[in-house]
Amino acid sequence: MFSFFKKKPPTPAPEPTPSPPASSAEEPAAAGALGWLKNQFGLAPPPPSPAPALAPVEPPAPPAWSPAATPAPTRAPEPAPAPIVQPPAPSAVPTPVPPAPSPAAVAPSVAPTPHFQPTMPATPVSPVSAELAAPERAGWMQRLRGGLRKTSGSITSVFVGARIDDALYDELEDALLMADTGVKATQHLLDDLRRRVKEQRSGDPAVVKTLLADAIADLLKPLEKSLEVGRHTPTVIMVAGVNGAGKTTSIGKLTKHLADAGATVLLAAADTFRAAAREQLGVWADRNLVEIIGQQGGDPAAVSYDAVTAGKARGKDVVLVDTAGRLPTQLHLMQELQKIKRVVQKADASAPHEVLLVIDGNTGQNALAQVRAFDDALGLTGLIVTKLDGTAKGGVLAAIAQERPIPVYFVGVGEKLEDLETFNAREFAQALLG
Repeated sequence: MFSFFKKKPPTPAPEPTPSPPASSAEEPAAAGALGWLKNQFGLAPPPPSPAPALAPVEPPAPPAWSPAATPAPTRAPEPAPAPIVQPPAPSAVPTPVPPAPSPAAVAPSVAPTPHFQPTMPATPVSPVSAELAAPERAGWMQRLRGGLRKTSGSITSVFVGARIDDALYDELEDALLMADTGVKATQHLLDDLRRRVKEQRSGDPAVVKTLLADAIADLLKPLEKSLEVGRHTPTVIMVAGVNGAGKTTSIGKLTKHLADAGATVLLAAADTFRAAAREQLGVWADRNLVEIIGQQGGDPAAVSYDAVTAGKARGKDVVLVDTAGRLPTQLHLMQELQKIKRVVQKADASAPHEVLLVIDGNTGQNALAQVRAFDDALGLTGLIVTKLDGTAKGGVLAAIAQERPIPVYFVGVGEKLEDLETFNAREFAQALLG
């Protein structure tokens, strides 16, 4: 039986091939014997039956994953995270970037501020603006209205219960002439007012009064200018005026304005003829904590020369020269002022950079005569109008604007430091009409 088993193993090979010589009777017998042997020794065709069970395992085997063609498309979505680094992130960055230009835009606006402190480069000492220091400016307007109440009362009374006709213009002409406005300026204002009323087509006296204030403001507008320092170092300011106009007091107040603006000031007491003039200026120097140069009974031109030279050596921003009071009708005294100007030019060829005249607001049309005389002798660059404190008429500024439009840097209404303020045409016109 064992030998039969040895012979029989080759029989399975011919089994798959259809061989016609094999008889149909032998096949069942061989099949039966082979089936018995397979059952006895466990060689049964169980391998074929597990073969179908292994068939599902083979597909998940590594060969199925080796063609990475299918996973490759699955990684194509992985670039989808790349959109997560998307333009939103860059777009979020530009939004903070607009603030970066805003500091750049701030840089030019900040430039003017340091522009003034270190070098004092021709910046207005005290800007003419009604919005600047609004509470203080409101207090100043109240004092200015009080100083011009005499003029405002006589002009505003014309509009009370009045009709807009020729009679009104006649009364208004008288009121303006009484306010020292002068003939030329009065005629100019009346013509301008008639034109404005015709354009407005209004018969309301209150409206006509407002139009008159506009006409006065426009006439005075050329006088509105700020004093500048810093174009030259030092800026030499020569101050002149008749006796009693308040020249030395105005210099003291002007020193306060300059010091508040950050300028260093040196005073020159060139009024060597008037008794106690140097002592009076010294009091203002002590109040403002500034230096002063002067000598009793010395030559005014020599004192002015020494002051300009010292100002250059000490690096001062401004040198204020207080000259002696002079009557414009006395020729030899006016020549003395011209000498001071010539000597100052020897110390600094471009000096004096400002020549200011102090006029008393109470002198009326005489103030216009002083402006003409001093302007012809010295070449005035600016005016300071003082004593607008209750008795002044104030209309003389309209006459000056009409005939000699020299800038008015400051107007004063009293003796205190805060009683000298920058001139504003609109404010003055409103105060002039109450």
